[in-house]
Parts: sequence; C-alpha cells; structure tokens
Amino acid sequence: MVSKSSVIVGFCFIAIGLACMGSVRADVSHIAPAPVEDPVTDVCLSCICEASSGCDASLRCNGDVCGMFRITWAYWADAGKPVQQGDSPDSQNAYANCANEPYCAARTVQGYMRKFGQDCNGDGTIDCFDHAIVHKLGGYNCKNQVPIVYQSKIDECIQRKAVEFGVARQ
Repeated sequence: MVSKSSVIVGFCFIAIGLACMGSVRADVSHIAPAPVEDPVTDVCLSCICEASSGCDASLRCNGDVCGMFRITWAYWADAGKPVQQGDSPDSQNAYANCANEPYCAARTVQGYMRKFGQDCNGDGTIDCFDHAIVHKLGGYNCKNQVPIVYQSKIDECIQRKAVEFGVARQ
C-alpha cells in the first residue's frame, strides 16, 4: 500500500519536473541574442574597398563621404553607429572617426549588410556581388543600375581573388 506522503512527494517531483521542462522551452532570445556572423567575407570587403577608393587609407572626409569605403553619415547610422573604442556614438566626431579608420569602417559595412543584405541581381544567392551593389546603391536601391566603372572594378577584383584563392566566387 502506498502512503499518502509518498503520493504527495511523487506529485511534487512531477510538478517540479514539469516546471523545469517548461523553463527549458522558454524563449530567452530577447535576453541574450545569438551573435550574428559577419555577412561579408574579408575578400569581399577588400574588393568593395578597392572599387570604392582604390583602398586608399589616407582618404578622409570629402563632401558627404568619409574614408576608404566612402561611407556617408546615413550609411554609418543605418549600420548601427559603430565607434572606435572609447568613443560614443553620440559624440560629434564619432562618424568621421569610425569611417576614416579601416577596421571601424569595415565593421560599418558589416553592420549595414546585416541590415540590408539582399539578392540584388536575382541569382538566388546573396554573395559579394550583392554586397557590393548594396554598398554602392544603398539598401533600398540595389535593383537599380550599377555604375559601370564600379561594377567593372568589383568584377575584376572578384575574378582576381577567385584565381588567387582557387575558388569560383566570393
């Protein structure tokens, strides 16, 4: 015969078990979102840089663009306003400081592509060609005509890198 206290203890263990199982299935993605990989490869970043400015690290702000990726304030803001260590996104020089520094500028491109990366040329894949188009035309205009000089520089760079690394596309 099973005692009344054994039944109560058994129900307690079942209740605790169900409570634990429920907490395992809880959605906690809002607490600690999974890190997102960088969508643009280093090879592709180098081609975007090359097509944008010849990757001239001495370039600073000129008109409404800054740095070797020729980043605008709006692009930087859409990318999440990345900053150099010790800087604040709200500081007056944060945009120029970041866009003029190669690593921060590359993080800006990555952030922009996380937000706007898409299949611009309709080939069913998001690759370096698409990232280069989004970089040049913006996230809302990537279906538009790409300037031929920029497109040629991207194509040549990607072909050259593919030969260097022995792959078909980057």
